[in-house]
Amino acid sequence: MLARIGVVILSLALMAPTLVIAAPPIMTVYKSPTCSCCAAWVSYVRDNGFEVIVKEPRDLSGVKRKHGVSPKLASCHTAIIDGYVVEGHVPVEDIQRLLADRPDVLGLTAPGMPQFSPGMRSLIPRDYDVLSFDENGKIRLFSRY
Repeated sequence: MLARIGVVILSLALMAPTLVIAAPPIMTVYKSPTCSCCAAWVSYVRDNGFEVIVKEPRDLSGVKRKHGVSPKLASCHTAIIDGYVVEGHVPVEDIQRLLADRPDVLGLTAPGMPQFSPGMRSLIPRDYDVLSFDENGKIRLFSRY
């Protein structure tokens, strides 16, 4: 009897669909080799489950231009993940929402160097906005902290 129950359980287990949890896409971050806040932001996104490749080109302006980041949207580092741009000190929650919702935008930006942002002075974002931007220059509020 126990052998028969074991066979039934094993059969059911083999017939059940396999749950596959996909790893988040790899993020490539372009930053200055001497910027400590960029390094802190990279550590923050890694600590939150993202795999990150860091590149340190001599000139970041070409990277920003290539990916549609205008000077008014710019920050100290530019990340590319799953076809989206993440400019500056954008919180992980916003990156996760971007990847889940897949809006028709080029990406997100936290322009400048927000004082209380991940990678700067706080792991808990406060007192700044994260914006979305598209290829036509349309800018919208994505999150407010």
